[in-house]
Amino acid sequence: MSEPRFIPLPGFVEYTIEEMQQRARRYCVEISRRRTVRDFSDRPIPPGVIEDCLRAAVSAPSGANMQPWHFCVIEDADIKRRIRVAAEEEERHFYQHRASPEWLAALAPLGTDSDKPFLEVAPCLIAVFVQRWGYLPDGRKVKHYYPTESVGLACGLLIAGLHHAGLATLTHTPSPMGFLNQILKRPKNERPFLLLVTGYPAKDAKVPDIERLPLQQTVSWHRPGG
Repeated sequence: MSEPRFIPLPGFVEYTIEEMQQRARRYCVEISRRRTVRDFSDRPIPPGVIEDCLRAAVSAPSGANMQPWHFCVIEDADIKRRIRVAAEEEERHFYQHRASPEWLAALAPLGTDSDKPFLEVAPCLIAVFVQRWGYLPDGRKVKHYYPTESVGLACGLLIAGLHHAGLATLTHTPSPMGFLNQILKRPKNERPFLLLVTGYPAKDAKVPDIERLPLQQTVSWHRPGG
């Protein structure tokens, strides 16, 4: 077992208290504007935007630094069409046979159904895969630790980055998603985690009239002295 090697913390910037408060508030306001969008424009995404957002995503922490993720960026119209056909087939089966009445009732305010035109209209799909195990440079198989949690963290950074860059997103999770391995020719050690749709929202895009729970219902504080 090799000895750990440490370097001085790179790039950390300390702000004044006032700057910290201002930055936290600005981030809260900006990220709170993010909404899941299902109406996309086919307008192309400027060069470099997806790449930089992915660079931010793969900076996420991961179990034992295994970085157990793979991101497939799909811009080809034929591949997007094939993904839509396969996804809609799974979605029809879900809505007709697998979804319980309670589940359908929970989905009703969102107005979703098995038709997924955004999979073809949006200029970019990002298929995210969890690598359950990987391979060392010498070819030996190595287990990945906390792969699902690690990929979830990376996806959070990716969604925030795309929003920050000025794009809309949709997290799409048809179940099962094994068709993504087949269409995108991904290996057996990878499991589809998320299909992220991204691009500009359509000019007439609409979103459900829903609200987030207030902070006091989702956060508890354990401060000194009770």
